[in-house]
Amino acid sequence: MFIRNETSIKEFMRVYPIVSTLVVINLLLWLLINFIGLPIGREFYQWGVGSNYMIAMGDYHRLVTPIFLHGDLMHVLFNSFSLVLFGPALEQMLGKYKFLVAYFGAGIIGNIATYYLGPINYLHLGASGAIFGLFGIYAFMVSFRKNLMDHGSSQIVMTILIISLVMTFMRSGINVYAHLFGFIGGFVIAPLILSNVQPYSPWRNTRRSRRWDDDDSIQFDPNRWNKKRRIPKAIKKNIFWIILGVLVIFGLLGRL
Repeated sequence: MFIRNETSIKEFMRVYPIVSTLVVINLLLWLLINFIGLPIGREFYQWGVGSNYMIAMGDYHRLVTPIFLHGDLMHVLFNSFSLVLFGPALEQMLGKYKFLVAYFGAGIIGNIATYYLGPINYLHLGASGAIFGLFGIYAFMVSFRKNLMDHGSSQIVMTILIISLVMTFMRSGINVYAHLFGFIGGFVIAPLILSNVQPYSPWRNTRRSRRWDDDDSIQFDPNRWNKKRRIPKAIKKNIFWIILGVLVIFGLLGRL
């Protein structure tokens, strides 16, 4: 599910327009605020950064805008890379609108929890809560909709999830509320958006296949990892993606 088969950035953006748009927005806002240094960028940062005090004063847009804002370069790069790694499969399976509901729903739930449970002077920013919401959806699949994920992908997700949750409590400067409640939000939203969802197929919407809605011939084989001739290759892929995912988690936990 997490191995990309697109042959170019252009094809990736065509097949996964929502993930691509979110990544572009994250990077452009970071450049505008931190690199270009225009006054409008600094003003937008002050207007949009998560602030429990300002939310209490009525700035409810701050429950949403921190999802688009990031701190240093590694923060925005790792969050954007995490979205590229874990977002495409869900965008394909859920469709554009359900994916947006899931992503922002989980992120907002994490920010609401931060507001009610965090100190009044707490400041925060980053898309990590929304990304943990994606983990929550995957965790729901592993628990209750096993037909939607192959065994290898389930192992990758659960391994990365366990490591990320442990590291959430081990490192300082982490918005624990956003992580935990973003994950819980994704898990709660999952049964509402997974109805009538087809298993992920890496070839749908690519040039080598027909359109998603017309392609009933491509079926995802959840038992493909159990075939003897595929086991060595699957193990290698699992090890690579688990290591890669761990690196992503360290990036996610570096700063919120």
